[in-house]
Amino acid sequence: MPLFAATIFVSAFLLFLVQPLIGKFILPWFGGSPGVWTTCLLFFQTLLLGGYAYAHALSTRFPPRTQGVVHVVLLGLALLWLPIAPDVAWQPEPGTEPTLRILLLLTATLGLPFGLLAATGPLLQRWFHYRYPTHSPYRLYALSNAGSLLALLGYPFLIEPNFSRTQQAWGWSVAWIFFAVLCVLCARRVRILTTVSDVTSSTENPPETAEKSAAETTVGRWAWILLPALASVLLIATTSKLCVDVAVIPFLWVLPLSLYLVTFILCFDHPRWYSRGVFCALFVVGCVSVGYLLVHGANAPVPLQLVAYGGTLFAAGMICHGELYRLRPAPAQLTAYYLWISAGGALGGLFVAIIAPLLFRNYYEFQLGLWLVAVVLAWLAWQQRSRAIVVGAGVGALLGLLVLPALSTEPAATGIFAWGQNYADEFLHCTNAYWPWTLPVLVAVAVLFLSGAADQRRATRTWHALLPSLLVVMLGAVFLLQIRNGQTDVVAASRNFYGALQVRTYGAPGSSSHNLVLSHGITTHGLQFTEEEYTRWPTTYYGAASGIGLALDAIGAASAGRHIGVVGLGVGTLATFGQPADRLRFYEIDPMVVQLARERFTYLAQTEAAVQIVLGDARLTLAAERQHRASQQFDLLALDAFSSDAIPIHLLTVEAMAIYLEHLKSDGVIAVHISNRHLDLRPVLEALAAHFALSLVTVSHNPDEDDWWLYRTTWVLLSRDPAKLLTPAILEAADEPSDDTATRILWTDDRAGLFGVLR
Repeated sequence: MPLFAATIFVSAFLLFLVQPLIGKFILPWFGGSPGVWTTCLLFFQTLLLGGYAYAHALSTRFPPRTQGVVHVVLLGLALLWLPIAPDVAWQPEPGTEPTLRILLLLTATLGLPFGLLAATGPLLQRWFHYRYPTHSPYRLYALSNAGSLLALLGYPFLIEPNFSRTQQAWGWSVAWIFFAVLCVLCARRVRILTTVSDVTSSTENPPETAEKSAAETTVGRWAWILLPALASVLLIATTSKLCVDVAVIPFLWVLPLSLYLVTFILCFDHPRWYSRGVFCALFVVGCVSVGYLLVHGANAPVPLQLVAYGGTLFAAGMICHGELYRLRPAPAQLTAYYLWISAGGALGGLFVAIIAPLLFRNYYEFQLGLWLVAVVLAWLAWQQRSRAIVVGAGVGALLGLLVLPALSTEPAATGIFAWGQNYADEFLHCTNAYWPWTLPVLVAVAVLFLSGAADQRRATRTWHALLPSLLVVMLGAVFLLQIRNGQTDVVAASRNFYGALQVRTYGAPGSSSHNLVLSHGITTHGLQFTEEEYTRWPTTYYGAASGIGLALDAIGAASAGRHIGVVGLGVGTLATFGQPADRLRFYEIDPMVVQLARERFTYLAQTEAAVQIVLGDARLTLAAERQHRASQQFDLLALDAFSSDAIPIHLLTVEAMAIYLEHLKSDGVIAVHISNRHLDLRPVLEALAAHFALSLVTVSHNPDEDDWWLYRTTWVLLSRDPAKLLTPAILEAADEPSDDTATRILWTDDRAGLFGVLR
């Protein structure tokens, strides 16, 4: 028995350890987009389905001896894939469709080793049932998820900080060989069994006496797909939400996936861990919190966002997987059960990664997933007359009303009493603002508890479904209103692998304040006035007194013109600084940004400089240019890819800075835009400056309130030539330099993380 448990544990550990490992390898190749991890999850879930299908077919069609032989042969073939470090030949060419290339890359890199790891859980649980027919194999499923959780938690805290990517890949490959040896030993344990029927006939109920369980009904089998599909949708949607609003890093991949796995562990370990009433209440509270943060929480602290989104995912996962465990079949159907579960997970991943971007112009699958879980709860309350769901929904609604004001109340510096007064004022505000929604809930809850004393046997299905159905309607209405309000004044919208973009109009048409704004999620990527006399005004992060404006003045004007490189196009605002002899070279990874900048904005068309747009990841493109031609010899290189909260870390590593410096003139300037809600990137830039012996000046600019079209910004200027950063204008605007004891954080491709730069 310990051998089977150890093998399943090791397989699950390796199965989930390789996911952030390989994602970290390929993330820089595809621009650091959240879509990289979404596509990786689709691959992992699809291959998991393939592994489960293999385990089901092998264990139901062949005798145990043959099963062992086939599996051992495939384990030997899988050695051809080791080690698992991806080949640089898979780096994409500019304009390459990234989703298909990532899927092919992962297949060529992981392929059979990952598929065999995926098959290990159900296959060895089946073998375990052969050897120990009186023991339930389902706790081994919980054990496998515990191994997965250990891998996920260990990666960002132990493995990633202490080992390079190459060391990680080789270490994983050696561990996989150890796993293969354990599998061979397990196969030897079942060699004495001759046929599947020999080992199952004595443990299964005779057909004439077996009762038909809920899992054997059509509804039950559909639930085997629907419930894990919903959990998968929410897992990926939550991960995308956190990555878009904070950063694309392994920790924010691992956190939601860990919570997702914990729900599997708890639900499949023992029924006592899942209480319908408790998790229904927590789910309703989570939906209230999420509903608020989606509209008003753009500047909410990172911990609050992690708690709200992570807690809601956990509650929804417990509901989906708890109900899934209630529908578990007899061990004889174990592999089929896991096959359907993996099919549901793969369908959820397919929906978010492939279908949702085609259906939606924004990230609406998150709200859709939450609403569908609420529908499932309402259906269960009706179909099973579940009093626990009714009570949970009522308690959750009341708690949600109490939580809502707290989300928008800042802690008062004067103490708890002042905070309490602010909370009371906010509660009254929320009640007045939302009373058409809160009043029905309060009435329904009152009816619920007044009816609680009634005889449960007299309560109809309609009575049980009343409150959950009301919450379904309210939740759907709130999400629909959010979606509708989010589309107000939108003149163009698109979504692709790199994210969701919107062009929105503000101000009265024909007025001097009428403008167009390009945004990606909650981050503005450019603003332009539409009236002719104002269309050339620099706006947002690019005012004349901002760091980039001062840097452009510092490099001066030359008769031969200035050569300016810009990483990140936005709407092309920096083109307004272009002079007749200047050359502007923009690097942009998202083709849709290029299209919108040309079709909806006029900065690029109006500039006097010569403009060239290079499509592709800036770092990869600059590296390729270094290999194939002489240095670009930029007078100024502006890195403008960090104002968004989903920062591409690979653009601020030692290896990246070395590439930039090779394309910079000896007296050139690198300007890095580090304005960010949640992260302070100055320690990273200071470490890079010290590493490459560069002069550094930080310029934070806070424009007057009357200049509302200019945003508060922070730019870091670096140069080999100190004189370039000593102009009177820069010295007057510069921040106080950090002292020698200030923390510096040097990022490399192998080691980079956000824990040290969180505000």
